[in-house]
Amino acid sequence: MATSEDAAPTPESTAAPVESRGRVRLRRSALMAVPAVAVGAVLMTLTAQGVLAAQFAISGMPFTVTADSLEGVGFEQFGSLDHMIEGSPNEGDTGGQVLVIVSAIKQAELTKLCQSVDLGGINLLIKAGDDGTPVTATDLTTDSDLVSGDASFKNIEIGGDASTYTKAGVQGLPGVFGQQADTVTIRNLRQHNYATTAAAFKLPHLRLSFSSEGC
Repeated sequence: MATSEDAAPTPESTAAPVESRGRVRLRRSALMAVPAVAVGAVLMTLTAQGVLAAQFAISGMPFTVTADSLEGVGFEQFGSLDHMIEGSPNEGDTGGQVLVIVSAIKQAELTKLCQSVDLGGINLLIKAGDDGTPVTATDLTTDSDLVSGDASFKNIEIGGDASTYTKAGVQGLPGVFGQQADTVTIRNLRQHNYATTAAAFKLPHLRLSFSSEGC
């Protein structure tokens, strides 16, 4: 993938662009080193460069997702980069890029789902799937920089090239380390996300409100 760092420097170049290119280079190196989440520890995040969430610019405002349990069929996970619009007020010192773990699940069920976004002193709160009927999603992907929970997998493959994955129908970039499995189960799921996409998302007993506390 061609970037500005491939172009020859010009007399007009300043220290700021060089520093920006250095950040991009560092993040690319980190992307190649992002390990698949350890079995029995951490989980979930979803999207790939050139796939799904990469089709839109993220706001740069993270949101929290929790669930008592997640049951998934067809699971993949690998590293990627999410991008904000140029000059986003939320980019901070990231250069407009966020290194994320992409988790993709073909079919997912989540019990007692909670999602919250800190809007600055007040949280936008979404709850669903806590009245006996779980939240369901098809082709679910989430992009996270932090995930925790108690995870178990069936027929897991660790260390494969993410561009060759087939379990969830999503592929990462060539040479990126990842893992995939037939099924995944996560108890006490907690995610710090930047993006979520799904082909279909059903949220029974949905409630949306403002709250002083998040999930």
